[in-house]
Amino acid sequence: MSSTNQTAFQIITLPKGQLPMTGIPAPPGNNRTVINTTNIQATPQNQSRQGWSTGLFGCLSDISVYCLTCFCPCVAFGRIAEIIDRGATSCGTSGAIYVGICHFLCCVWIYTMCYRTKMRKQYNLPQSPCPDCCAHCLCHKHALCQEYRELENRGFDLSIGWQANIEKMNAVMMVAPGVPGGMPR
Repeated sequence: MSSTNQTAFQIITLPKGQLPMTGIPAPPGNNRTVINTTNIQATPQNQSRQGWSTGLFGCLSDISVYCLTCFCPCVAFGRIAEIIDRGATSCGTSGAIYVGICHFLCCVWIYTMCYRTKMRKQYNLPQSPCPDCCAHCLCHKHALCQEYRELENRGFDLSIGWQANIEKMNAVMMVAPGVPGGMPR
């Protein structure tokens, strides 16, 4: 890129969930820095991480998630499902299905267990401390809390939905090119 009409670009990829900071100095020379955060859709944040970021019974580590899961599990599940489905189903749709199954069939744990399994496969998480069916059948709200916290720890804000998370994480920041040695006349 030695031509005077071309501009050199330097691509910096931030970890998923980390937004660019303001005040990043422009590199020396006639370069532009583009911060690229598009990696959210392709892979989990940290492939090398083994296991869940929090335990199944760590509900009290985040009181707001604990209260949401205890008093409005349909909302908590709807938010989880929207992120796991990558926006294919909305929070409202998943929450309404949750309520319907809960009130008419009384076996909502089967429905939510399927999403736990899907989440484990997406993020290479182990079935621990017990199989998915046991986690949701015996400790349903604890399992929802753990899934909610796991997604938050991976950089998602579940309250804003899939599309807003993608827009937030795909933010591209351009820094003005540096001027070497001032402005010549």
